[in-house]
Amino acid sequence: MNNTMTENTSGQGASAVVPREIQGWNWGAFLLTWIWGIGNNVLIALLMLVPLVNIAMWFVLGAKGTEWAWRNKRWDSVEHFQRVQREWAKWGVIIALASFVLAAIFATILFFGISGLFKGSQPYLTALARMDANPAAMSALGEPVHGGFPRGSMNTVNGEGAATLQIPVTGSRKSGTLYVEGTSTDGQWRYQRLELVVDGQDIDLNAEAAPASGDGK
Repeated sequence: MNNTMTENTSGQGASAVVPREIQGWNWGAFLLTWIWGIGNNVLIALLMLVPLVNIAMWFVLGAKGTEWAWRNKRWDSVEHFQRVQREWAKWGVIIALASFVLAAIFATILFFGISGLFKGSQPYLTALARMDANPAAMSALGEPVHGGFPRGSMNTVNGEGAATLQIPVTGSRKSGTLYVEGTSTDGQWRYQRLELVVDGQDIDLNAEAAPASGDGK
């Protein structure tokens, strides 16, 4: 029997021979980085906390993690080492997937929350009301017409603000985009642009007489 192959050299530092059967990419080190490093006595993994350096360390840990973990910590056997590293990899995958799902949920909530605020705003409601009251717009789109989630920006502070929105609208015949540009002064909105674009046709909704009751000009 070859004693060199069976000797447990773990925890002996840089001079330790890393068994061939455990060499390779370490997913636990790659996915859990500095947390894995603390658990495996690989303190160089704390460089993950240093901005910019951490980008390279992700891949360094994946490539060198197995070697460092074997040399820096005492393990009962190769099998023990492999079993523990599989657990690290498993939890790394679980945490990575959970983080992705939570990020997607948060982004979705944020998107619909902001879109909901936009859809309840005066510029959005005014644009749809002007469109509904415009015969040319209704003829081009076909009734009924539904407004979608807007894109753009809007801010108001103490009655002062500005809005730049692009609102997708869909009718029974065609779809188009409402373009809204306006400013608010003392809570009153005035629109520099209220325009519907359908198949390259521009329909000026600002030409309509401004509705009463604070709709704006």
